[in-house]
Amino acid sequence: MKKVVLIGYMGSGKSVLSKKMSDKIGISFVELDEMIEKKCDLSIEKIFATKGELFFRKLEHQLFLELLESDDNLIISTGGGTPCYFNNHELLQKDNVVSIYLKASIDTLFNRLVDEKHKRPLIAHLNDEETKEFIAKHLFDRSFYYNQANFKVSVDGKSIDSIVEEMYQLLT
Repeated sequence: MKKVVLIGYMGSGKSVLSKKMSDKIGISFVELDEMIEKKCDLSIEKIFATKGELFFRKLEHQLFLELLESDDNLIISTGGGTPCYFNNHELLQKDNVVSIYLKASIDTLFNRLVDEKHKRPLIAHLNDEETKEFIAKHLFDRSFYYNQANFKVSVDGKSIDSIVEEMYQLLT
C-alpha cells in the first residue's frame, strides 16, 4: 500500500497540507506528533521536558515504522526532525513511499513560527533574532535529510490550494 510522507521544517505546513490532501484524494492522514502525544498522554512539550528528546526520537522512529509497515494507504505528516534521526531518511526511499519535502525559506518559517513559539519546545526560549538564527542553522543541518525526499515543493508565497494541487499533480 502507498504512503505519502510529508516532510519539512516546523511551520512548513505539513499538518494543514496533509489534511487538505487527504480530503482531495480520499486517503486517511496521520499526524505523527499527534500519535506520539496520544501514546504518551502528554504534549510534545511535556515529553521533551519530562522524558527528554532521545525518548521522543526513539518513540517517533518506532511509530513511523509502524505507519510505513501498515496495510493502509496513508498520508503521513511527520515532525520537522523525523527524517533526521535513526534511519528515517532511508525509509523515505521504500517502494511503497512517496515523500514530499515542503520547502520554505527562513523568512517564511520565522513569520509562521514567531507567534506560536511557546508551542515549539526547540524555540520557545529564544528571542526573535535567536529564533531566526536557529531556523537558519537547523535548515542547513537538516537539508541533507530533507533532500532525500522524492519531490520538493516550495511553499513560499503560495496558497494552500495551489500547494495541494501541485502535490496532487506529482502523485498522479
